[in-house]
Amino acid sequence: YDDGVVGRLAANRFHVTTTTGGAPRVFAKMEDYRQTEWPDLSVWLTSITEQWSVIALNGPNVRSLIEPFVEGIDLAREAFPHMAIREGTIFGVPTRLFRVSFTGELGFEVNVPSAFGLAVWQRLIREGKKYDIVPYGTEALHVMRAEKGYIIVGQDTDGTQTPDDVGMNWAIGKKKLDFVGKRSLVRPDMLVSERKQLVGLMTKEARIVLEEGAQITAEKTSAVPAKMIGHITSSYWSETLGRSIALGLVQGGRARMGDEIFVPMPGAVYPVKIVEPVFYDPEGERLNV
Repeated sequence: YDDGVVGRLAANRFHVTTTTGGAPRVFAKMEDYRQTEWPDLSVWLTSITEQWSVIALNGPNVRSLIEPFVEGIDLAREAFPHMAIREGTIFGVPTRLFRVSFTGELGFEVNVPSAFGLAVWQRLIREGKKYDIVPYGTEALHVMRAEKGYIIVGQDTDGTQTPDDVGMNWAIGKKKLDFVGKRSLVRPDMLVSERKQLVGLMTKEARIVLEEGAQITAEKTSAVPAKMIGHITSSYWSETLGRSIALGLVQGGRARMGDEIFVPMPGAVYPVKIVEPVFYDPEGERLNV
């Protein structure tokens, strides 16, 4: 539905978070489906956007930072695995603690009542000085998530991609009798091998950062018209890797690993190599420290 997390608090109770600024749109869509598609279900939706503040903490020292101040939650890796949610307190404040990450690092999202958001933030910054804590912005977040191949809905997708196109076939409920979009997944056009698929792209010249939105061609040409086989969806300089990285949608991309294709940009046509879309920590070890 959007970039976000669904946390299951009880058998029939869920806490849904959305991308920044996305709550009204997601809430409206869910309410629309509740009323028009499944009016027979006993489901109630309540907006709690103004009731909660969320602080995302990421990095190898996060557990050590919060552990002395969290009560009622076992923060051990085995007891609180990635993609789990627990309820307890932090600094004595009620919290719904999500162990999630959009950076590829060990991460916790601290949900606290809005009235306590600033105080908890200030306390975390103060206590985190011993770990050289620093607020990070969206550009840093975008680079880190791209290094791990994490997609942004609406940037690395355009409404025509299926979960399989972006390497998320694992997220489809294979045993569910029905869900939103299920019929679309079995239409013939959704199953052809030449669909545009998300891949990683590495320029031959490491210093060249490709332009987002640039077209991709199979041949080295800047002539118009040229056959276009995809486009760049995300492109950054990765300080961690010491080179540029990019994600793109390419026709039949997963079957073309290692192939050289081309990206025409003003002044030059750049050769790029198709690679896996995870550039850093492919085993996810940094998520599970």
